[in-house]
Amino acid sequence: MGAPASWASQRSSVRRRTSLLSLVLVAVVSFLGGAAVVASIGVAGASTYSSLDIFAKVLAYVENSYVDEVDSRTLIYGAIRGMLATLDSYTVFLPAEEYRHMKADTAGEFGGLGLEVRKEGERLLVVEPLEDSPASRAGILPGDWIVSIDDVPTANLGVTEAVRMMRGQPGTKVRLGLFREGFSQPLEFVLLRDRIQMRSVESRLYPGGIGYVRIKSFQEKTESFLTKALGELRQQNGKELSGLVLDLRGNPGGLLDQAVRVADRFLAQGEIVTTRGRGGRILDIETAHQAGTEPDYPIVILVDERSASASEVLAGALQDHGRAVVMGTTTFGKGSVQTVVDLDDGSGLKITVARYYTPKHRSIHGTGIEPDVVVPRDGQGIAPPLPVLVAADGDGAETGDPQLRIALRTLRSWETFLAQRNAQVQTAQAE
Repeated sequence: MGAPASWASQRSSVRRRTSLLSLVLVAVVSFLGGAAVVASIGVAGASTYSSLDIFAKVLAYVENSYVDEVDSRTLIYGAIRGMLATLDSYTVFLPAEEYRHMKADTAGEFGGLGLEVRKEGERLLVVEPLEDSPASRAGILPGDWIVSIDDVPTANLGVTEAVRMMRGQPGTKVRLGLFREGFSQPLEFVLLRDRIQMRSVESRLYPGGIGYVRIKSFQEKTESFLTKALGELRQQNGKELSGLVLDLRGNPGGLLDQAVRVADRFLAQGEIVTTRGRGGRILDIETAHQAGTEPDYPIVILVDERSASASEVLAGALQDHGRAVVMGTTTFGKGSVQTVVDLDDGSGLKITVARYYTPKHRSIHGTGIEPDVVVPRDGQGIAPPLPVLVAADGDGAETGDPQLRIALRTLRSWETFLAQRNAQVQTAQAE
């Protein structure tokens, strides 16, 4: 008698879930709208509903018959991840906590310690503490080894998990176990989380009036930070810049609209990027505007294999318009567009909806941006030997960077060429 009752319960659960999934599918179709979508669902409807029925039955069997108690949400989330795993690697499901972290990253503001970290083997190393952050105020230095976070060893933690543990509500405490050269044993640092504002733009001025701007990622205020940085460089130089190095190395991308706005700063007209969706249909064409365009000084863009997505859009646009020389190594090749969908339980869906194309209709996806001048990171094969250059403010932090030194030398050569050409013109006019 027990088995039939259980079977009836399972069948009832299956029917309820089938009805629920059917309603979800209908809601999705209603949300998407459009004759093409409805027609597509209509053609594939029978097989789709049949598959959903199978899924609902499996879910009911697992919930009612699996040997151990299971959590429904864990099962559903696992099924969603499995479905998305059949697509490209950029289409992902983000549980609520991960989704909050992603939005904090793109907003450039969150509660934390202000530490940039990387993993080297089992060691979680400090790359650098952000200026005026809890980490910098506590005296944490680049190269410090974070042994533990709140007594949890970091040896088996990934960077993402470690960052998650260090973030939290401002005013709350975090205990870090730190080891540094010269320490006999790790020391414990107790820090209070604070509101951290990530500055996605760094700048400095080099001799000869050459500006250097590094864009780490494209966040909500990147274009505003860039505009401010260029103004400060001009003020420091006392006149217009003679050239600019735009460093996109290690920039993983971010918000497309910010990359477009940055490109618009350097282009007076023409296409910046085209996005094409399913079947090659054009979804959007972004164009440049003359208002607010920077003066026509020469630009070198530095890229590498870690420059991806929005940074490739920027490099490709300026390269296609002949506005900048792209230097370094071939970029990553992520030319796909993701949109993010808020879900009712606080989770999110990041889904690929289109691909980028440069103004000359080049696809970035899988190929990347080829530099105009290939310069390996170590500068090998470059002759004559590179001079040692320091920033105008005496900051020599980049003197060991061969790619930057070549970019600076290129801009200085251009400045010399222009001076010689102007002198020749003036001599000819005098004669």
